[in-house]
Order: sequence, then C-alpha cells, then structure tokens
Amino acid sequence: MDNLAALAPSLNQLSSIIGSVAAPAFLLGAVAAFISVLLSRMNRVIDRSQYLHRIPDSDETSYLKADIPRLKRRAALLNRSVLYATISAILTALLIIVAFVSAMLHLAHEYGVAVFFIVALAFFLLSLVDLARETRIGLSDLDHHA
Repeated sequence: MDNLAALAPSLNQLSSIIGSVAAPAFLLGAVAAFISVLLSRMNRVIDRSQYLHRIPDSDETSYLKADIPRLKRRAALLNRSVLYATISAILTALLIIVAFVSAMLHLAHEYGVAVFFIVALAFFLLSLVDLARETRIGLSDLDHHA
C-alpha cells in the first residue's frame, strides 16, 4: 500500500498536470471534429469521381470525365490532410499520457509536454495547409454540371 501512495501524485501535481493538459485536450477535440470535416469532404470528392467514372464515353456528358485528374489531386490532398491531423491527434493523446505518467512518477513534465504540443501543432498546421490547397482547387466550372 505504501508503494501505491508513493506513486500517487500530490494534489498540487495533479492540479498542475490538469492545467497543462487543458489546451491539448481542447486541441484533441478540435482535431477530431476537423478530421470529421476532412472525411466528409473526401467522401464528396470520391462520390463525384465514382459518378464520373460511370459515365459511358458515348454519353453527351462524357466531357465531365476531364475533371477526374483534379478530383484525384483533391482526394490526395485530403488524404494527406487526414493523415497529418491523425498524427496530430496521436501526439496530443501521447502528450496527455506523458503528462499524467510523469506526475505519477514525480518527474518534471513541462519540457516533454511542450515538445509534444509543438510537434502536434506543427502536424495540425500541415493538415490545414493541405486543406487550404485542396480548397483552392476545389471549385471548378465542371462542378456545376451533371
């Protein structure tokens, strides 16, 4: 029982840990919602691409197939954005785990948490950049047909 008591962080340590993981916890929630938006966009792009692939070459709307390369580029950007956002979420979850484990072991956690947070934000930024790139190519005149 004494071993467990020695591992238990003090109230001050827990308070400090909870305060330092509040921002990462909000980031984790935001990234989860962001991934949902990205997947929704990707599903729309894939649905459109599948629709265009089903158009027979003899159909009068077969000219719309010219949009398939653009849709492939959009899907690739969205896929990479989802990957970066997922890495950001994983790093943020690890950050929270490291913070609490550090408190349990009575180790200083501030520098480790800061590094994890910076790297997680960097991946989130990469995800946002790819979303911005996808958005730039997202609307085409061909989107208003069929």
